[in-house]
Formats: sequence, C-alpha cells, structure tokens
Amino acid sequence: MSTRIAVLSDVHGNLEALLSVLADIDARNITRMVNLGDMVGYGPEPDACVKLLRERGVESVLGNHEQGLVEAQARNWFNPQARRALDRTRALLSDDALMYFRTLPRTLEAEGALFVHGCPPGLVSKYLYELDDNDLREAFALYPNRLCFAGHTHDLERISLIAGDERDKIERKTLGKGTLTLDRTARHIINAGAVGQPRDGNNKAKYLVWEPGTKDAPDTLKVRFVTYDIAKTAAAIIEKGLPSVYADRLW
Repeated sequence: MSTRIAVLSDVHGNLEALLSVLADIDARNITRMVNLGDMVGYGPEPDACVKLLRERGVESVLGNHEQGLVEAQARNWFNPQARRALDRTRALLSDDALMYFRTLPRTLEAEGALFVHGCPPGLVSKYLYELDDNDLREAFALYPNRLCFAGHTHDLERISLIAGDERDKIERKTLGKGTLTLDRTARHIINAGAVGQPRDGNNKAKYLVWEPGTKDAPDTLKVRFVTYDIAKTAAAIIEKGLPSVYADRLW
C-alpha cells in the first residue's frame, strides 16, 4: 500500500473532536499523522489532547497557542479575549505539557513536504489570508518544497503557484469534500482547516488524508469531515471557565 499521511491542525483542546478524528483515521488504517500546531487554546481539555497526541506518536509543530504559553513576548500577539483563554488554558495544563511545548519545532518535513503552523517557511503566527499575491510569491521563493501544509486560519484552502510566461500566477481555492489531485507542475500550500474549532461555516471536525505522488502519479488529497459531540464540548467550555464565545463558535 502506498504511503498515506493524516494531516490535522488546530485541535484547540477539543477532546471530543480529536477522539472522533483519530477513530476515523484508524478506520482507514493510516498510521502516520502530522499535527500542524495549536493543540490547545479555546477548548476545555487541553492536557488530555496533548497527552493523547503524544501517546499516538503524532508528529507536531509549534502553534501560536503553544508559543504563547512558553514565550512571554508571544503573548502580546493575542487579543484580550484570547489572552484570557490562554491564561485559563495554562491553569488546565500540566508542567509536563509545557515542557513538551518547548521541544516543538517550527517546521517539519516528510515525504518532501514542509509542515508549518502559520506561513511558510517557518512563521508561527502569520495568517495566510493576510498575504496578497505578491506576498505569496515572496513566501514561495523562500523555501524549495513543492508542497507545504499549514494551519492557523481554521479554513480549508489550496494556494497554488503556477508558472507563467512572464509572471507566476497565484491561485486560491477553497477545499471541499472529495479527492483533489495536485498539479505536479505547480507548487502548493494546503491549509488543513481545523479539528477543534472550524470557522468555515461547517461545524464538523476536519482533517486531510495526503497520499504523496510519484514521478508517474500526482499527489492526492482527501478532506475528511467528521461528526462529534459538539454539545458536550460546548458545555465543558463553560464549565471550565473559558470565554463562552468559544462554545458558541462550535455550532
């Protein structure tokens, strides 16, 4: 069987969503998983999510919420509401989890692809939607990988750099259900959406199944939409003293 990698991002302490996603991954006999950061923040079970991801051997990069918990200067990036959630998350986390965050790399590479939380080649807190076409061309020029996976925005998206006669073209497309074939003559940034707090108008947990291509076959991507117990997570957010807006957003 060819290599398949599950790519997940922005779990955000949502244990119910994570458990459902992992069950969906297991049902497809996928054994390798990469997490694009933000295991914690907003959700009610940050420590359990970190432990579970580590127990399952999921490879992870540093997210801005992990960074905000271990680097004082990074906290300035958060708005007041998110900072309150970060403070509450800290109270719900073990010291072991915080020590683990300090070991997380800003990037990973696997099967020739680059993995980062925010924006390639290694920015943790930069949103891809903040970049115009010229900014994106500059970002693509900073790293060699043909394929990059990113998170942070909680939206599913493909950003492609397509060679042109005079100037390379940038193409942006929202990802939906079904299997996507990636043009091997172009370079791509794939935003993996969110497991724990989607913001794309669909309240299911999302993750990607990536099958790397060969010289004779293109890469393929499949977006998985997974149901989970939203009501249980929303109630736990309130119970744990996190801002109620993060419960409302799950719906």
